[in-house]
Amino acid sequence: MRVLVVTAVPAERDAVTRAFGGAPETVAVPGAEVHRRGAFDVLAGGAGPAAAAAATAFALASAPAPYGLVVSAGIGGAFTPLTPLGSPVVASDIVAADLGAESPEGFLPVTALGFGRDRFAPPPALVREVAAAAGAAAGPVLTVSTATGSAERAGALLAAHPGALVEAMEGFGVAEAAARAAVPVLELRAVSNAVGPRDRDAWRIGDALAALTDAFGKSAPVLEGWNRHDHRNRA
Repeated sequence: MRVLVVTAVPAERDAVTRAFGGAPETVAVPGAEVHRRGAFDVLAGGAGPAAAAAATAFALASAPAPYGLVVSAGIGGAFTPLTPLGSPVVASDIVAADLGAESPEGFLPVTALGFGRDRFAPPPALVREVAAAAGAAAGPVLTVSTATGSAERAGALLAAHPGALVEAMEGFGVAEAAARAAVPVLELRAVSNAVGPRDRDAWRIGDALAALTDAFGKSAPVLEGWNRHDHRNRA
């Protein structure tokens, strides 16, 4: 079975495909374009959890053969100093950090409202193996629909999700679609900026994309081997 990798934008997609070397084959899928290299299909599905979920669902449903693994990949903001700029991160938990409701007592996650779910846990063994291969930190990665732009919001997210390493915008959407297709999911990010007040001059997007390429180059054999053996229920 193949591995589906979903990024937000083409620059992230291209950073992933560079890890495999050579020119990728281009394959059309409904509403998008897949870059295929070896066992990996890499798709730029759009920014935000809704676009990511829709693109992932279309790719999974239209594939001529089932995928064995889905990976949400890209760059993201880090809750520094926990995660330095330019470093890779593997999600131990993929968390919908702003899916829920405000209340006089504060934010209530969707689970506190009595419906839905607010997190997915990738296979722990796969998280450990990819983190070891890529030299990546492992910890919760938060999915948000609105990127954080203040120190107050960054502090609130950390207070609600202690130990969170990174904030991004697509992981939970990818995970939701993968779960509905009964396909395991992983999230792999590289840090481009600190979560907090927006300071574009401090962003290191080029460094983060290079780190994403490096992380995929190191972890690709793990992903391919794990997928080949179909360890869907491996702990």
